[in-house]
Amino acid sequence: MIAERILIEKTLTKQAKDIADKVFSGGRISSEDCIYLFNEADLSMVGMLANHIRNNKHGKRTYFNRNFHIEPTNVCIYTCSFCSYSRLIKKREEGWEYSHDEIMDIVKSYDEKPVTEVHIVGGVLPQYDVSFYENLFQAIKAHRPDLHVKALTPVEYHYIFKKEKISYKEGMARMKEAGLDSLPGGGAEIFHPEIREQIAGDKCTGDQWLQIHEIWHQLGARSNATMLYGHIEKYEHRVHHLEQLRKLQDRTGGFQTFIPLKFRNKGNQMSHLAEVSVIEDLKNYAISRIYLDNFDHIKAYWPMIGRTVAQMSLSFGVDDVDGTIDDTTKIYSMAGSEEQNPALSTAELVKLIRSVGLQPIERDTLYHVVNDFSSSQFEEDGLNGYLSLPVV
Repeated sequence: MIAERILIEKTLTKQAKDIADKVFSGGRISSEDCIYLFNEADLSMVGMLANHIRNNKHGKRTYFNRNFHIEPTNVCIYTCSFCSYSRLIKKREEGWEYSHDEIMDIVKSYDEKPVTEVHIVGGVLPQYDVSFYENLFQAIKAHRPDLHVKALTPVEYHYIFKKEKISYKEGMARMKEAGLDSLPGGGAEIFHPEIREQIAGDKCTGDQWLQIHEIWHQLGARSNATMLYGHIEKYEHRVHHLEQLRKLQDRTGGFQTFIPLKFRNKGNQMSHLAEVSVIEDLKNYAISRIYLDNFDHIKAYWPMIGRTVAQMSLSFGVDDVDGTIDDTTKIYSMAGSEEQNPALSTAELVKLIRSVGLQPIERDTLYHVVNDFSSSQFEEDGLNGYLSLPVV
């Protein structure tokens, strides 16, 4: 790393060298620095800085979990321009709407499988109200108490709390009491109102998204954060988004993972926009890692960008590749993601990570180690034997 630092610093401008010095000394870069990196820095520079941070935080440890997704419905009252997944109420026949019992049947189908997390997000409809989700979370916990329930975005919570005529604070407390364990990061899109109004103007604002997560953190719970990039936003909008997340994290410490989400252009109102390049994807991961110094983890969501790019991202500050998924999510495959049938076995995830010289760590949702596949217990023969067990 010292040799790489000396080599790359010989070619840097003064501003780039100042940013590099901040990173190597453990300092914090400014929003102006972040914009400079997006506009001026090359991929090798930001990759080197991001990996310096990643290595300091995690070494070669690279995380994944065994999870499955439930999407209660893809029918939605909202009409987000970037969304290829939802079907409007007037096109209900093209979608699905699971009942409480149907969702529980999905949960029960994993009873003999060593999953640790169920991830629940979907469209917004009136029948999926506060009582529906309270009953659902209670039923999941009664059936399988050890299963971590990561469910619903602020977009869903904003709607159901408003319909119930209760405050965010009361609503989130009720969800926690019912069995909700953590919040996913979805629905963030881009916080800046100039862009949000154009792509998702009829759902909760960026400030409301942040407020719901802050209340959740105040309840002593954890959540993730996302950013939808690569559409009509400019670099300044991305940096504004990251700045709001970093400020909230300074106050609460409640975020554990940041997941950049790439805009995919199939079957939505913004299909005329070209998708950004893989180079832009990797640069975005790296700069996110550099700027979000108070976030422990940066995740590459492999069903969206594909397993190959996810593997490449591990050299650009990323330390988490999400989970096994088991073909249970359609949100991004319907938008034209690289993975049209997103499923990876545990063995495939372990090999994906090992093949780039990193150490696979199976985690639970809160990053407790479930299995350390870098240990001698899981050398090739032992690994194959362990992974021959039924898994998702």
